[in-house]
Amino acid sequence: MIVHNSKVRVRYGETDKMGYAYYGIYPQYYEIGRTEMIRSFDLSYKKLEEDGIMLPVLSLEIKYIKPAFYDDLLTIKTKLVKMPSIRIQFECEVYNQNDELLNIGKNLKNH
Repeated sequence: MIVHNSKVRVRYGETDKMGYAYYGIYPQYYEIGRTEMIRSFDLSYKKLEEDGIMLPVLSLEIKYIKPAFYDDLLTIKTKLVKMPSIRIQFECEVYNQNDELLNIGKNLKNH
């Protein structure tokens, strides 16, 4: 299993009136994690697409554990669970700056 960590700060526009990170923002955080993991292999989505490899998301599962708040510094731990063949499976865990697990996401991509 390959693991990659990325950092992102919760921006004001990603929060609701209570200062919580909006529940719908987490898939965008997962995308940051996947993109940065791919970059760590000296690749990019752009290069993959130019080579005819598309990576549409087939399914997405999210488990919310604790909220993130405005200005929290998050770590997105992206795991490549299933090595690329026809399908690639990623899991993402989102942690706050106190190393508390906030969220888990699983997605399956097809290429």
